[in-house]
Amino acid sequence: MTGSTARLDITSISRLVDQLAALHRDGYEITLVTSGACAAGREKTGRVKGLAEIAERQVYASVGQSRLMNVYEKLFSGHGITIAQALLTKQDLSDRSGYLNARNTLLALQDLNIVCIVNENDVVAIDEIREAKFGENDILSAMVANLVDADLLLILSDVNGLYTADPLLHPEKATLIPLVEKIDAGIQRLAVCSHSRAASGGMITKLEAARLATESGITVVIAGGSEPDIINRVVRGEQAGTRFMPSGSRKESRERWLLSGLCIRGGLVIDDGAIKALKSQKRSLLPAGITSITGKFKRGDAVNLFDSAGNRLGCGLSNYGSEEIKLIKGIHSSRIKEVLGCDYGTEVIHRNNLVVL
Repeated sequence: MTGSTARLDITSISRLVDQLAALHRDGYEITLVTSGACAAGREKTGRVKGLAEIAERQVYASVGQSRLMNVYEKLFSGHGITIAQALLTKQDLSDRSGYLNARNTLLALQDLNIVCIVNENDVVAIDEIREAKFGENDILSAMVANLVDADLLLILSDVNGLYTADPLLHPEKATLIPLVEKIDAGIQRLAVCSHSRAASGGMITKLEAARLATESGITVVIAGGSEPDIINRVVRGEQAGTRFMPSGSRKESRERWLLSGLCIRGGLVIDDGAIKALKSQKRSLLPAGITSITGKFKRGDAVNLFDSAGNRLGCGLSNYGSEEIKLIKGIHSSRIKEVLGCDYGTEVIHRNNLVVL
């Protein structure tokens, strides 16, 4: 978006829009998650002095958002394409009704052949606006891919994909990894070795975005945005960047919402017997299989499930709060009422409210 400078690179953005317009003419449904608002605002105002860091960046985002959209409006209009804008935050999507409202809007825009341009609402997303720590556009892109049932999430950056070593520091050892079947601990370690000159999130957050999307059955490609005709090449199936394969079958909307991590409030560690019951026997999670708890959550909140080694197994909606589970973990379901004085069911997480990876 900026060509590694402090201002918008209109030539680069124009090349991006030209490629998207070609796909649009071929009947593809496109949603674009973009950065660039802060850069556009800073270019217009110059350095704003006397404000706290967060407030300064919020000013840049507020000034720059309309300038960024004006650039897209002019470029897409040149191809006869109507665009829309959606500003989202994690809070908007963490609530199930908010998630569904955003989903319905984005899908309706696709049905109308309108290209929706999505960005994080930096003016209000205080926690997420901090300088380059969270890579929110990477994570946001995975959330949006879940929202619109995407077949492909393409993350464009200033690096060409995932390498075996940092290509800037160790070019002699760095080899591009063309295909990743599963994002495991070994792949995650490689992300620490990858360097990005300008992209906000770095490879760590791009891998996290890829994990979120592939767990929902979406193919992900991380590639260099400056490569010639990169978007069309990836869509055609040509080898470019690093392709991450879906880790499972396509998930329903409710399952994708749970897996997105937007609504997660805590975690449960379960034993081998419970893992077998969930995976092989497709049963509910009972208190007897829970060994420990992380976080504080209420009845009805979503929680992650982990094995004893910390591997994520899935997630679900808990019938009991964290304080209640501390009292009933490890016991037989028949003793729940005896221990708590109330009974919300024999299951901590019912099978219908559970997603297993």
